[in-house]
Amino acid sequence: MKKIISIFLIVSILFVQILTFSACDPKPELTKYSNYYFDYFDTATTIIGYEKTKEEFDAVCEEIKSLLNEYHRLFTIYNRYEGLNNLVTINDIEDGKHNVVSVDKKIIDMLSFAKEMYNKTNGKVNIAMGSVLKIWHIYRNDGLDDPMNAELPPMDKLQEAAKHTNIEDLIIDAENNTVYLADPEMSLDVGAVAKGYAAEKIAEYLEEKGITGYLLNLGGNVRTVGMANDKKWNVGIENPDTENEEQPFIEYLRVAGESIVTSGTYQRFYVVNGENYHHIIDPLTLMPGTKYRSVSVITDDSGLGDALSTALFLMDYEEGKQLVSSMENVEAMWVMPDGEQLYSSGFKAYTYVPEK
Repeated sequence: MKKIISIFLIVSILFVQILTFSACDPKPELTKYSNYYFDYFDTATTIIGYEKTKEEFDAVCEEIKSLLNEYHRLFTIYNRYEGLNNLVTINDIEDGKHNVVSVDKKIIDMLSFAKEMYNKTNGKVNIAMGSVLKIWHIYRNDGLDDPMNAELPPMDKLQEAAKHTNIEDLIIDAENNTVYLADPEMSLDVGAVAKGYAAEKIAEYLEEKGITGYLLNLGGNVRTVGMANDKKWNVGIENPDTENEEQPFIEYLRVAGESIVTSGTYQRFYVVNGENYHHIIDPLTLMPGTKYRSVSVITDDSGLGDALSTALFLMDYEEGKQLVSSMENVEAMWVMPDGEQLYSSGFKAYTYVPEK
């Protein structure tokens, strides 16, 4: 249900004027470097890091790129790769049914994590929603290509597709590394978890190697690895009112090791009869969620943050606040339709007021 972001980043890193990112002054012996990529998860990826030399930074970037490429190829629902079983292979139909597919353990682990998120979020994060999201994807793309004739998907079509979204029909055999979809009309869509999950695994890889002083931004899924040259990273949360040029960011955060993820109405949408219809679809109504303009999550696990930002966006405020308070190292901010900002109890501990 979320969020392939190519132009609109969920969270804007305050870096120079390109991504308006501003980190603390580096130590004399370290220099801040950055790289940008557009080849993974159909979105923009930014890597910022502090190293003694550009050669050292480039070497780390090559390792990150290799992992990004691997996760992208495994988790995509759009592209096939020769000799590789991925989510496209799992979604494939042969003779009217899905096959049992042998897959890389990384897919097993990600799908198992997604199932856990389904249970923790009372079904708000459901990677088995592919049949419904595919319809929205088609109508959204058609509407973007031909705005004058943009239409909403017929509700009866969505309701029929929703009959094939039972997460229990996703059969994972972790012992034998196989996946099977028991419902032939079911398909997976991992947009609610894939980027955040990949960002977390890459960050964990860097941490295990003792590499710190890096910030990863996968299409707005921000994960910091250590400090920004012995100081916390400064990260801005984008204003969902994108027309407000005087206030591009509504909060400024200082983090080190945490992840920040935002889901919002302003990121990926199309217009029908003057109304915006975004990409975060409620499993109950089968329509885009309308409770908030955006929801931001701070947590030390980017995969969890990715899933929670979607789930909280679709939950009533009291339900979402209760879920956040029940979890360790998780804070959230809700932006209401009228622009009011509501916070979990510990969110403000991360905020600061930038110098003018």
